[in-house]
Amino acid sequence: MSVANIVMEARAAGIQFSVEGDDLLLGAGAPPPPAVLELLSRHKPAILLWLRPGADGWSAEDWHAYFDERAGIAEFDGGLPRDQAEACAYDCCNAEWLERNPVRSLPGRCLGCGGGDHTTDPLVPFGTESTGHVWLHRGCRKAWYEAWKAEAVTALKAMGIHPRAGHAVSTIDLGDTTHG
Repeated sequence: MSVANIVMEARAAGIQFSVEGDDLLLGAGAPPPPAVLELLSRHKPAILLWLRPGADGWSAEDWHAYFDERAGIAEFDGGLPRDQAEACAYDCCNAEWLERNPVRSLPGRCLGCGGGDHTTDPLVPFGTESTGHVWLHRGCRKAWYEAWKAEAVTALKAMGIHPRAGHAVSTIDLGDTTHG
């Protein structure tokens, strides 16, 4: 049984959750079924990960709700078949993760290779003023960006959000955000 299903089953049994540090606090108006309490006890670490917000302020539960919302919009408002709607939703999650997890670096060093500014290969800022810049050599940009996109894929997979088989993840090309 997935963590999402365990949490949904517990909520259906009237259990409310809160997280304080490493503690999972439960509240209920009536004694919950022992089988639900057993599931919660057995899967406590995974449930804590599911409910606890990450550095970006969203929990895995929030990411799943965002995915489901995007898939629903694409399917019901956009008229896409469910598999295409889920592919769109995954792309939305990927782009949102990149937006919520900006990378910044100080000027003077390439974040990709660690090298400094050179007259033949100057450091160029990539990014926006609101989130800050990453300083990269033009030749380092593609490899660095691919690694950053891979971080998004890994983070989403860790939360149980996966691209459909055969789906190529789409993202915005950073080349469009070059300044300088």
